[in-house]
Formats: sequence, C-alpha cells, structure tokens
Amino acid sequence: MIPSRGGRFEVLRDAAPVYEKSKTGRHAKPGEIISLLEQKP
Repeated sequence: MIPSRGGRFEVLRDAAPVYEKSKTGRHAKPGEIISLLEQKP
C-alpha cells in the first residue's frame, strides 16, 4: 500500500490499475475489489 493525499483510492496489480475511484466517482462496494482481482489473470 502506498499512502497518498487528496482522497485518491487506487488499487494496482503488477503496476496495472484494477480500480480507480477517480474514474468511477465512488468508493468500491464491499467485495468489488476482490472480484476485480479474481477476474484479472
């Protein structure tokens, strides 16, 4: 995890974005990040 400022919330896997709050305009729903990580090879 890398702390940031300005309300950013991003999840990366191998330097590739999995979830970005700035693109969705909302926080992830419960279980959403896990689901996204399971979908990516």
